[in-house]
Amino acid sequence: MDVNEFFEALPARYDRAAAAGLTKTIQWHITDADPGVWAFAIVDGEGRLIPGGVEAPDTTFTTDAATWIAVAQGETDAMRAFMTGKLKVTGDTMLATRSAELFGTAK
Repeated sequence: MDVNEFFEALPARYDRAAAAGLTKTIQWHITDADPGVWAFAIVDGEGRLIPGGVEAPDTTFTTDAATWIAVAQGETDAMRAFMTGKLKVTGDTMLATRSAELFGTAK
């Protein structure tokens, strides 16, 4: 799976029940070979992918494609990637910790 395939599949993995009542925007800034910015806006539990991102997300993940795909597929622990500096999180860190709950693990 490459980073574009990951983001194309993201809406299908989104768990509306886990996001009930939530209104937040999560953004990913991928920095390397497949650079890009994607956001996922959640409004009262309804979600939509926004290629190109948004100006003021609630939380942003910044990393390279390989690290993010490994985290998303459950091959790398997100906290370990964060603690080793491979994954940076800005904004609402509590929202960031809910990403696995909201999107599950990519297969």
